[in-house]
Amino acid sequence: MKVGFIGTGVMGSRMVKRFLQAGHQVTVFNRTPEKLSPLLELGAVKAENFQEIAEKSEIICTCLSMPKDSLSVYLGEEGILQYAKKGTILIDFSTVDADTSKTIFAEAVKKEVHFFDAPVSGGPEGVEKGNLTIMVGGRKSIFEHIKPLLKSIGTTIEYLGPSGSGSIAKLINQYLVAVHSVAASEAMVCGAAHGLDPVQLYKILKVSYGYSRMLERHMEQYVFDRNFEPGGAVKYVHKDVSLGNKIFDRAGLTKTLGVFAEESFADAMEKGYSELDMSAVIKPLEEKCGVTVKK
Repeated sequence: MKVGFIGTGVMGSRMVKRFLQAGHQVTVFNRTPEKLSPLLELGAVKAENFQEIAEKSEIICTCLSMPKDSLSVYLGEEGILQYAKKGTILIDFSTVDADTSKTIFAEAVKKEVHFFDAPVSGGPEGVEKGNLTIMVGGRKSIFEHIKPLLKSIGTTIEYLGPSGSGSIAKLINQYLVAVHSVAASEAMVCGAAHGLDPVQLYKILKVSYGYSRMLERHMEQYVFDRNFEPGGAVKYVHKDVSLGNKIFDRAGLTKTLGVFAEESFADAMEKGYSELDMSAVIKPLEEKCGVTVKK
């Protein structure tokens, strides 16, 4: 397949590598051109603008940071929809709200192109292993056309319904990521504050009902070694849970744990931890209690 890719950050760059390894022709664009060098060495082709991406691609993928970025890239004056050929398939891997996905979908229909919201879960390591979970919303009749491409980066690929469905599912997932991250952090800090050995406490929790995947991820990959180089930054989880809380509110669920999780991530950002891994949400709690959770 001839694939265009816009947004080659932590996740996007790894997706491009997987697509190249699967034999696809990939044309890439990034606002910071220097980030493209490793991908060009692997066989990707550099595009100077969105028009060039559109001219060379059957499928155009994006992996961007914020809803406003998706809206700008697709709907801006020089956006993808200004140049995409009739029948082109557009796939947005970004984590955005359902309204953003539906807005882009509606404009894509007018241009006779096909738009899918297809956010992913699994992090950078999931892309590298090719075992991401991919949550897809859009036209079911076109879904089968994109599955071969998606299979090169994911193992669980679910079509969930019309446009926006994938985005809703991802935000529910991110709600749990945020809540579990805060709960795990509180538990470990509480144990340390009461004199328990953090490693021993974690060993117990890991084989008990209190276990969670976020507890394991944070402790084993980041907190114990005090290495907070981001896999998924605090600022992005804050964005995600903030968007997630809105869909919970629309469902009639207010005063949820997600509201407190959003506040906790906001606190971590205020203390200067925005760019650190999401596991750094533990740091303000450690500071408050005067302890450090480490080996």
